[in-house]
Amino acid sequence: MILLLDVMSTLVYDPYARELPDFFGMTLREVMQKKTPEVWQRFELDELSEQTFYETFFLDGTPVDGAGLREALYEAYEYIEGIEPLLRELRAAGVAMHTLSNYPVWWELIEAKLGLSEYVAWSFVSCKMGARKPAPGAYLYPLNTLGVLPEECLFVDDREENCAAARAVGMHAVRFEDAATLRAALVERGVLP
Repeated sequence: MILLLDVMSTLVYDPYARELPDFFGMTLREVMQKKTPEVWQRFELDELSEQTFYETFFLDGTPVDGAGLREALYEAYEYIEGIEPLLRELRAAGVAMHTLSNYPVWWELIEAKLGLSEYVAWSFVSCKMGARKPAPGAYLYPLNTLGVLPEECLFVDDREENCAAARAVGMHAVRFEDAATLRAALVERGVLP
């Protein structure tokens, strides 16, 4: 069984809801009201350069300190409790693992901070695939690239809509709650002894 793993809020703490508003000195609600619609999704699809993302993030054109934001995010990235030992166990068991994540070029910051590739290949990230979950193409791309059948894959994500979309193309899927629950699900499915 090949594991296809979401990254944010599944393997790594997602700083979007707390650190991003803190960085701007606003509430999350205020950030969401003032940001340009679809700017985040376009950045995750690599339709916008990082510089253009900073320049167009706010509707009113307020500039974003890109270097400062990158630093704040870098400092905030950390493994979700219990995930790194589980990844270590999966690696030792010889389980093939790939990312399947919606994220912009900032995946490189996660790699620099945590070295996730020691466990999971950064194979499928929306900014490199040009497709975002839950669109079917985001699931078909890994299947075609790996040359495997959907039923040979187990997808793990914290969002049920993304899990449902994976099941719709024939993959097995588990909604992430915490590391212990995920480990139990992997044992139940025979991925771990």
